[in-house]
Amino acid sequence: MSEASPISKSLSRAKYIGAQGLRSLWYGGHYTYVRRSAGGFTRPGEPPFRPEHGIPDMKAMRRAYLKAFETDLANIEAGLYPRPRDVRLSQLRRTLKRSRRFLKDARDVDDRRLHRNGSEVRDAADASVYPTYYRQNFHYQSGGWFSDDSADIYDTQVEVLFGGAADVMRRCVLGEVARQMKGRDQRATSFLDLACGNGRFLNLVLDAFPRLAASGLDLSPNYTEKARSAVRDWPQADIIQGQAEAMPLPDSSMDMIVSIYMFHELPPKIRKAVAGEIARVLKSGGVFIFADSLQFDDTPELNALLEYFPEGFHEPYYKSYLREDFDSLFSKQGLVPDKVQPVFLTRIQRWKKPL
Repeated sequence: MSEASPISKSLSRAKYIGAQGLRSLWYGGHYTYVRRSAGGFTRPGEPPFRPEHGIPDMKAMRRAYLKAFETDLANIEAGLYPRPRDVRLSQLRRTLKRSRRFLKDARDVDDRRLHRNGSEVRDAADASVYPTYYRQNFHYQSGGWFSDDSADIYDTQVEVLFGGAADVMRRCVLGEVARQMKGRDQRATSFLDLACGNGRFLNLVLDAFPRLAASGLDLSPNYTEKARSAVRDWPQADIIQGQAEAMPLPDSSMDMIVSIYMFHELPPKIRKAVAGEIARVLKSGGVFIFADSLQFDDTPELNALLEYFPEGFHEPYYKSYLREDFDSLFSKQGLVPDKVQPVFLTRIQRWKKPL
């Protein structure tokens, strides 16, 4: 294939910048509206929050934010994955509908935040099927992981939280998947999206690698149903409902496992169990791609921002996550690490199971 002409490349870049700029303005506007209409986070009688790392450096955050888009564009131009698809009228209508639902639901989310009510769904979910740590309203979101509405507006929620950069960070994870796919036969490569949620990332993966022997696993009945819809164009894709700490999968059955933003929502003991399951399910020579929140000192100038995050959102295990020693956790399972790659607020790290 011949290389694109300078004019074609410039037009493609301009189109990318324009589209991503509009997304940033759209979701950034949502964030500004929700923040201005939200109440405070500290109840009367609670001790005031005293940060260790001072006030967040917003200039450093903006630099990291813009750099993520630069990385995404560089990956696209390197041919690692397709550029984002143009928005169609039907998608625009769906986006507007979800935005209206998001803004309406934001009032209920704020009420839970003000009252520190993060366990509303505990009695609504079957305790014999779903562990206690999972039966919570993470992020104070309505329904927790147990409603169709939650599964439907989740992507809007995270895009608002990250100012329109959630898909950008997902695509940068996809870039690491693409690097690992070089030289592999898609049809002979078994791939697992662990804690696949509503299937957003798995959809991106299959769009780039349409013949991949892909599976997604998640514990939520509502999110797995949504994921099945997200990957319906790829008949070989399989969505499984199950626990990450007890995967219903055979030993040495996966060539590649990816986990995005799961570990910070697990208690320390469960993190250890999940690490063991990942090592068990990976084939010899297989790769695990870890993608989750930054930890302290991944990007030192963002430490203060990380410290503030759990004060405003129901993330009961996030503070322990920030200091979790993942090098030790996964190395004890026999996995060999590569270096951490920070992309905005996400840390991406590759682990390999030796032959």
